[in-house]
Amino acid sequence: MSTPTAQTSRTTRPGRLSGVGRVLVAVYGVLALAATGRSLVQIVEKFDEAPLAYSLSALAAVVYIVATIALVRPGRTWYRIAWATIAFEFTGVVVIGLLSVIRPDLFPHDTVWSAFGRGYLFIPLVLPLLGMWWLARHRPEPGAEGAE
Repeated sequence: MSTPTAQTSRTTRPGRLSGVGRVLVAVYGVLALAATGRSLVQIVEKFDEAPLAYSLSALAAVVYIVATIALVRPGRTWYRIAWATIAFEFTGVVVIGLLSVIRPDLFPHDTVWSAFGRGYLFIPLVLPLLGMWWLARHRPEPGAEGAE
């Protein structure tokens, strides 16, 4: 049996989908749609022009889709998946961003992460930092409903 204090703190503690978390999920959802649409058009219409860039755009789309789902779903497993996808996203933005600036010949056409997400107003660079901060502040409680 839990004490009233433990019960109260569990029910009043904001979840991952409160406040900034809702905005975070909304932005990830928009990026998921934008990156998916962009990559599908690029792959269907002109894949032979820049296969690496367009494949990386498709990878970014998958990362954004999985991150969006993971941020919405409760439990420790989804929390870990959110961390993994967001960390992967940040690494991708930094690596592809650097390579696209240092070796532009590798990327004759932009990806979602080219020049650190310049084509998306640098949101791909800032968003994972905000996501990691948010996740660090909203760890699932041990034994909480939905925890795995």
